[in-house]
Amino acid sequence: MTIEVIGSIGIGFVLGSLALLAFGGDSLVEMISGLAVTLHLKGDSSGSNDLGGETESLTKLLMVALVPVIGGGAVYSYIVGIRPESSLLGIAIALGAVVIMPFLWIQKRRIGRETNCAPLSMDAVQSATCFLMAVALLGGLLINYLFGIGWVDYIATGVILVFIARESVEAFRESKPHASLTSG
Repeated sequence: MTIEVIGSIGIGFVLGSLALLAFGGDSLVEMISGLAVTLHLKGDSSGSNDLGGETESLTKLLMVALVPVIGGGAVYSYIVGIRPESSLLGIAIALGAVVIMPFLWIQKRRIGRETNCAPLSMDAVQSATCFLMAVALLGGLLINYLFGIGWVDYIATGVILVFIARESVEAFRESKPHASLTSG
């Protein structure tokens, strides 16, 4: 995840790829969510979940904040005519996520069900969403790289934004404040 975050955001800035920046931003939120799950699991053994609840709330707020930041960046880039460049390194990062995320999604879901751990099950859904975003990102980057169609980056960014917005709404809908951290 660290490589995914640093690589996506770094390459996204250098090449002007909003799709890479959007994917990296969501990956950062997913890392923070993973921290919340880890804190929850540690709290279960020590009897304290306070920090996990705060981390979960921060994760939700960051996810919601991604929508206007990425959307605003896309509108600005389009208006001023920024043309995203393509990169083999960006394609490699997206391909890595496409390969790794299904494994993480399935394992988190399986362990979450076996242990009845709601936060881990929620984190599995984020991994599934990350996989779908990685597919959109990879498609956009490949089309830009192979055919030089830079505007496809805006379409990939839009698809990623839809996933992030849906994930944000679901995160707030499915859990009351700290409810998901106290079950499990």
